[in-house]
Amino acid sequence: MTVDGTPESVRELRAALAAALDGGQPVLPVAPGAGPPPTAAPTSAAVVIRTSGSTGTPKDVLLSAGALTASARATHDRLGGPGHWLLATPAHYVGGLQVLVRSLLAGTEPAVLDLSDGFQPEAFAQLTKALPADGPRYTALVPTQLGRLLDAGQAAATASFDAIVVGGAALPAELRRRAEDAGIRLVSAYGMSETSGGCVYDGVPLDGVRVSTDGGRVRLAGPVLADGYLGDDAATAEAFRDGWFHTSDLGRITADGRLEVVGRADDVINTGGVKVPASAVEDALRGHPGVADACVVGVPDPDWGEAVVAAVVAAGQHVPSEGELTAHVKTALGAASAPKRIRFLPELPLRGPGKPDRDAVRRMLR
Repeated sequence: MTVDGTPESVRELRAALAAALDGGQPVLPVAPGAGPPPTAAPTSAAVVIRTSGSTGTPKDVLLSAGALTASARATHDRLGGPGHWLLATPAHYVGGLQVLVRSLLAGTEPAVLDLSDGFQPEAFAQLTKALPADGPRYTALVPTQLGRLLDAGQAAATASFDAIVVGGAALPAELRRRAEDAGIRLVSAYGMSETSGGCVYDGVPLDGVRVSTDGGRVRLAGPVLADGYLGDDAATAEAFRDGWFHTSDLGRITADGRLEVVGRADDVINTGGVKVPASAVEDALRGHPGVADACVVGVPDPDWGEAVVAAVVAAGQHVPSEGELTAHVKTALGAASAPKRIRFLPELPLRGPGKPDRDAVRRMLR
């Protein structure tokens, strides 16, 4: 079914989702213009969720009612109990869909932000007034939305929630500091469609979820795992093995048992024989006061093999020069990590909620 971002389409999805979780027909929520999968979903699936395709071809993920509800219950247990939810992200992606699942399990009606014309901070702030006060109040955002709320002077409305789950992309340290200084309680979520959404909160797995690393790659297990990919047995066999979902993310387990994700295996740039994690360069760029956001990729280069290049969104009125940012990264990470080219954009191209479209950035900077 098509979910166009209007409250009406979300209400239709929520009704279909309730039936599916109760053993009814599987639901495939898609964005306008997206077609149905070529293969019918098995009756064991409650939802078929399409990935954003931010790192390749989109896949249709099979999620059972058990996996979805296990995730929702574990989330409520971690946050402070069932409560009232405000839906502010697209419901055809797993983060938004889980807001609906959580509201169904809580027996509460979610407030739904109209996203048909994009995310509007003022509308979000106004909608917070519609949430009842008799119990915890929650919402889920991507980092870009959180930044826009702070920039628009809506810190007070944002701080009215008992917790805000932030996922979809890494939460920059500076953005977290700004939000927490404004009294906003954030919970940074790590997960994906294949894990029914966020399954590691602030580095700590939800109850029932297990985390390990294999050769530096993050593995996840537990009742939240998907059953595989619809119509793609080869991809299922590759990703779901021995009871674990093998991600493409690089990470490590810290001394206190927390998961620290350091980037994606396919985002490591080999430039002049030096391996440079794109995420580290992005963090360094965001650490400059003149940078609001950044996306770093590698492009073919006849001298270096790959060249580190960056798309940057400036913060405030002062736009730093390319040389200033190059020197900043060089100081922080060394000469090999300094971008060879930087392009300033009004905003990063996105593919999925809060996820930069790396292929689009790569095409721009070739």
